Amino acid sequence: MKESLLITLSRHLLLLVFAAISIYPVLTVLSISLRPGDQLQSTDLSIIPPNWTFAAYRELFTEQPFLRWLGNSLLVSTLVTFTGVVLASIGGYALSRFNFIGRQATMLAILTTQMFPATMLLLPLYILIAKLHLVDTFLGLLVFYVSTALPFCIWQMKGFYDTIPPSLEEAAHIDGCSRASAFWLIILPIAVPGLVITALFSFMTAWSEYIVAAQVLQDRDMFTLPLGIKSFQASMSTQWALYAAASLLVSVPVVIVFLALSRYLVSGMTLGAVKE
Repeated sequence: MKESLLITLSRHLLLLVFAAISIYPVLTVLSISLRPGDQLQSTDLSIIPPNWTFAAYRELFTEQPFLRWLGNSLLVSTLVTFTGVVLASIGGYALSRFNFIGRQATMLAILTTQMFPATMLLLPLYILIAKLHLVDTFLGLLVFYVSTALPFCIWQMKGFYDTIPPSLEEAAHIDGCSRASAFWLIILPIAVPGLVITALFSFMTAWSEYIVAAQVLQDRDMFTLPLGIKSFQASMSTQWALYAAASLLVSVPVVIVFLALSRYLVSGMTLGAVKE
């Protein structure tokens, strides 16, 4: 009994240590955002500095186009999420349920693309959108993000559909449903956890991405949040308070999305990884 209690206490102590390690960087960024001026380092170890101020947060909303950048990121991320979910739900279903010429080659090609970093596609995709006159447009950015996120999303949905018994669709066909109505009424409601994982991955692909956005978007009013935050850093100086305040605010939508979808995450990630 004592050994069991000791193991439990040790486990909780270890978890508390890891939690403190995870929370400390966030608290450090919070402290920097509350410091006056652009103080990055301080001899004071308190989280809330003695002369703390919300000046950086006020400047973000009054003197900087932070809300515009936030709207741009929400627009791009929403479009990427919607497009990724729609295409992946259809493409994954086709690969899971239909035997067609080139099916194995298609799945192999999708899997192969995941072996290379997305930055390898930067030059050919940039040439493509340049020829389509989509540079410095949200549509061009959408092409980049969807093309890099879609292979994983399709593979994820294909694995999830494999766990759904085809007998459910056969029963729906007996009751008079077409394949399209069976997919819409029977399969998609069951596949909600997989769709949530797909939506979350698509959202994160667009929300925090910087390298591609820096190449596509040139107009400051069209900047997404990563580009806008990077603009606070110059070659000779950095506005650390603004940098830290914006970084904290950027993380808020991500935390909200994770909390809202947390009940789907475990089932979506595990069921799509195995086949019954």
